[in-house]
Formats: sequence, structure tokens, C-alpha cells
Amino acid sequence: MDKVTKTTEDRLRQSSGGQAGASKQYKVGTRPPVVVILGHVDHGKTSILDYIRKSRVAEKETGGITQHVGAYQVLQKQQPITFLDTPGHEAFHAMRARGAHVADIALLVVAAEDGIKPQTKEAIQHIKQAAIPYIVVMNKMDKPAADAMKVKTQLLEEEVLVEGFGGTVPVVEVSAKTGAGIEELLDTILLLWEVEGTETRIEGPAKGAVIESFMDSRRGFAATLLVREGELRRQDIVATNSVSGKIKSMEDFLGRAVDVASTSMPVLVLGLQDAPEVGDKFEVFSTLEEAQAYTAEKSKKDQEGDVLDFSGDRKVLNLILKADVHGSLEAVHELVRALPSEHVILRVLFENVGDVNESDVKLASSGKAVIISFRVGVMPAAQNFAHQMGVTILSYDIIYNLVQGIREVMEEMLINEIVEVETGKLRVIALFRTEKNRMIVGGRVIEGEAKRGAHVSVMRNEEKIGEGKIIRIKIQDKDMEKVNKGDECGVLYEGGVRIEVGDVLEFFSVEKKKMTV
Repeated sequence: MDKVTKTTEDRLRQSSGGQAGASKQYKVGTRPPVVVILGHVDHGKTSILDYIRKSRVAEKETGGITQHVGAYQVLQKQQPITFLDTPGHEAFHAMRARGAHVADIALLVVAAEDGIKPQTKEAIQHIKQAAIPYIVVMNKMDKPAADAMKVKTQLLEEEVLVEGFGGTVPVVEVSAKTGAGIEELLDTILLLWEVEGTETRIEGPAKGAVIESFMDSRRGFAATLLVREGELRRQDIVATNSVSGKIKSMEDFLGRAVDVASTSMPVLVLGLQDAPEVGDKFEVFSTLEEAQAYTAEKSKKDQEGDVLDFSGDRKVLNLILKADVHGSLEAVHELVRALPSEHVILRVLFENVGDVNESDVKLASSGKAVIISFRVGVMPAAQNFAHQMGVTILSYDIIYNLVQGIREVMEEMLINEIVEVETGKLRVIALFRTEKNRMIVGGRVIEGEAKRGAHVSVMRNEEKIGEGKIIRIKIQDKDMEKVNKGDECGVLYEGGVRIEVGDVLEFFSVEKKKMTV
């Protein structure tokens, strides 16, 4: 078994344990911390992860890190730390949107020479909403323009109270390029977790979250599961909100087969019946029937929607809401909730403050949602990504226009009702000429008007025997657009039914009646 797994299992075996579980005694202990890195684009999130991975995982093993796993573990002084390998905010967004508590500690990366940027502010909001401890990582300290004091002052303006500035949030100065400060950063993570970490169940059936999923062309549906409680074993039957199945095989982040995954350990599993949603919680069940019942129940609840309940044949419009501040966001949400419609259900999949970014587009694509932004911008990368994925982003600065915009989208989803409007009747009094699909007949208009180009229903003894169309109308030798009630005329009829004297031609127009919300 690999070194990381051995170390984790040794730690668990040596734990003093405790009492846990309502019906069975399970050992408890402090699991390794799970760390997510957030911050502005180009401030070095990926570079820091890369340096940690390369410096803490054996060189011969680094190249073997399995793609799509989305997480990996490193050892710092023989203690494991799990990093979510998710540049940007994609996984963190999706997990929080689906209610999964995954990360224990966040690293807020800020470039020392660049300072606080829009996405930095967004990251701060995500961290505060997740209510997890965090560390400010001041990157690019090797740059001549690096100004740590300026960054700390800017953080203070965002209500991030760092150590030395009246607060308790640790600050670690690093350089992902030279590696300076990385050792201190890892030590700070362990120290913070020693203070903030709580005991959890480290034995028994596993619970956790999905942090990645995809379709493997050779092996089928695959998912990365992060264990939060208990132990996940090969052959376990698991279920999420969207999928269930029996684990056929498990691999660690280096692609090596494992039979048991302990707490905070990410593993790639095969055997699920489909690719689960990122952020889905998973549980272990005794039988496949129980697992499938759990998925069915969760799926049913998911489909109930956030704004209105489903009923009848109404369509569903999924929305992702972005606004400048929480007050605006709440106002937009309430207006969405108040929009009445007997034809379209509105459901808010996700909402948050800050510019529209790539993670919003990713979520909108998977959820078939429209992104509504209010008084915020759209990041260029997100705009390009939205174009590629066919995701609609609607931006507004005025609340009235926003409401009207959503109404228009709802109306576009509705199928226009085809309505036949009767315009007149003509009684046939003479037959002049009969061809294969055409007839020339004479008649008198008895109601409304007879109009050229109109559709007609052929009625015999008050029963409809067929339909056709009027190609021409004449009075004597003069072509007419229409003939009014009481007048006699000749008409060129085109259709599949033979008309007889005494039949009534009912003229009607075909109109599309626009449905409105």
C-alpha cells in the first residue's frame, strides 16, 4: 500500500478514539484537513498548488497523478493534508450550491504586487458564507513591486482582519516561483487545523461528497469521492442525489488501486450507473435497493424547485442570479419569486454576489439555466465560455428591465397556440369544373365574407368531410380579394374532397395566439 495511505491508516489506528454513533460504537478522531485555494485569476493559485504537489509528492510519482481526480494528498511532517485541485472557484461554487460542506480550510491567495481585485472580493464572500477558517496567502513576494503592507490595508477595507491588524486571520508570505514560505504555509495549515479541527467518526459506513465526475471512454462513468466520515471500501454500495451503484474499483490520486479510503481521502471510483453531480453528497447503503430508493427520493425533492412547486404540464426555467451586493440579490430573488405564471415554473439553481465567472457558466450549462446578472460585469473568459457552451447571460442595471427580460425568456419557452378563426360561410349552388385536386364551384356567401387564400372546411349535412384552400374568387370575370354576405361568386377550390351542391364551405384563418406569462 502507498506511503500516504499507510500514514493515514497508522494515524487512525493510533488514535485514542471515542464514542460515536447512536446504535453502534465507532472510533472518532481528527481527520486530515481539506484545503481549497481561492483568489483572483493570475494571482498564483495554480502555481502554489503545483509547487506543493511537486515538492511534497515523490518526483517519480508526480507525473502519475490521475487526471480528473480533482484532489490530492501531501505529507507535512508525516501528517496528511488534502488539497482540492480546482483552479478558480468551479468546484467550490458547485459544492456550496448543492449544500455539500467539503473544505475545512480556505487559502485566500492575493498577489502582493497586485492587491485586492474583483475576484478576490468574490472569494472573500465565498469563504465567509462557507463559515470556514482561512489563511491569507500573499504570493509573488519575490516581485520588486510586492507591497505586503498595502495588501493588508486593502484586506482591512474588505473586513478581513489579519494578524497584526486587529484580527486573527493568519498571513503567510510566499513565492510559488522560488518556494519561499511554502513550508511555513503548510505548517500554518496544520496549526490552524489543530485549533479549529473537530473530531469526527473515522470508522463505519462512509459519508462524503462528489468533487469530480466524468465519462471514461474505456471504463465507463467515474467519480471522485471525498470521504468526510467513516471509511469507504471497494464493493460498497453508494448513492448520491442523482445516481447510485456498487463500487467496482477505487484508485488514489496517483492511480493506484486501494481497497479502503479513510477520512479526507479522495478516491476515484468506478461502478456508478451514471456521472453524479459535482457537489452531491454520498452515503453508503446495505443494499442496492435502499440506495436506489434514496436517490429516487432525493431526485424528487430536487425537482420540486426553489421558487415554485411543479404541477401540470408547466415548463421549467432554471436561473442563476448574480448581483453586486446581497441586498440587490435578495431583491432580485423576491421579484423572481413573485413573478406569476400558470405556464412556466421558475427555479433558482444558484445565486451569489460578484461578476459572472466561468464557474457560473459551468453550472448553468450542466443545469440548463439562464444567467441573470444585475449591476455586475461578465468576465471575458466567462463570456467566451458561455458562447462555447451555448449559455445565455442577460445583464441588467435597472430592476424593471430585469423583470421584463425574465418575462420575455419565459414567453419564448411557450408554444404558441394555433387558433382557427372563422371568417364566413358559402353555400355551394353550382359545379362548373372538376379536376384531380381542384374544383370550380359557384355559391352564395351566407355569413361573414369569403376571402381569397382562406382555408375552408367542407361541411355536408352539418358534418365536416374535409379541408381545403380557396385559390381564387371571381364575380363574373373579375378577380376579387373578398366577397361579402349576400353576394354570389365563383371560387377555385383546392383540396382532396369532392364538393357537391348543397355543401357549405366554412372559411377560416389560421392564427398563432401568443401565450403570455
